[in-house]
Amino acid sequence: MAVEDGKIDPMHQFTVEPLVPLELAGIDISFTNSALWMMVALLIIFAFMATGMKRELVPGRWQMAVEGLTTFIDNMVRVNIGPEGRKFMPYIFSLFTFILVANLLGLMPLAIIPGQHAFTTTSHFSITGVLAVMSFSMVLIIGFWRHKLGFFKLFVPHGTPIVMVPLIALIEFISFMVRPFSLGLRLFVAMIAGHILMEVFGSFIVNGLNGGPVGWGVGALSFLFIVGVTALELLVSAIQAYVFALLTSLYLNDAINLH
Repeated sequence: MAVEDGKIDPMHQFTVEPLVPLELAGIDISFTNSALWMMVALLIIFAFMATGMKRELVPGRWQMAVEGLTTFIDNMVRVNIGPEGRKFMPYIFSLFTFILVANLLGLMPLAIIPGQHAFTTTSHFSITGVLAVMSFSMVLIIGFWRHKLGFFKLFVPHGTPIVMVPLIALIEFISFMVRPFSLGLRLFVAMIAGHILMEVFGSFIVNGLNGGPVGWGVGALSFLFIVGVTALELLVSAIQAYVFALLTSLYLNDAINLH
């Protein structure tokens, strides 16, 4: 956390800082702390999958963990999309694991090391927005490739009275176009709000230690709150990864089955 004039800035943890300054044709392409933590997330996922894909006759803990996770995602895809959803399983699996690991990395208590703190890449809309646009683009491409202009039937639910078609189609179209924004915004807001709350309670603890007996009481109470918020953030990290993957599979179902 950054301290200026005795005040703690809870937004400093979200600052994107260049680690290796680079510029190409006047465009800043510096390697940042955000890029570093995304690479760390990918390396962890790769190591997790490589360790758990040994296909031993008697599976170990890592193999059971990998098989359990892949089965979980496979069941989600089959239930929400159907048999054709198996082809999208690698994409949904990649989304879920990347978001989950990125969320959890941001909760690592590295701030106890001077000058170091974990960076939550999913606390930036530029990251969550790109993931949402990728999913939404896939829905559009698959929808039009599979149904051509018949994809527009998605905006007119079966059994809609003729008189209500223009209004219902407009409402459905607006709802459809809002999907990428809500998909990316939901994850971004959930992560940034939780981390700000943790930082605020952390500042209460720091200031309370310098405030005498009353401050110590406030600091102890804040410590209990921050423990609870951290536990809640662990749960939110998993839930948000699941919700993002689930909604993506539901949107793909719309594109495939026009439901």
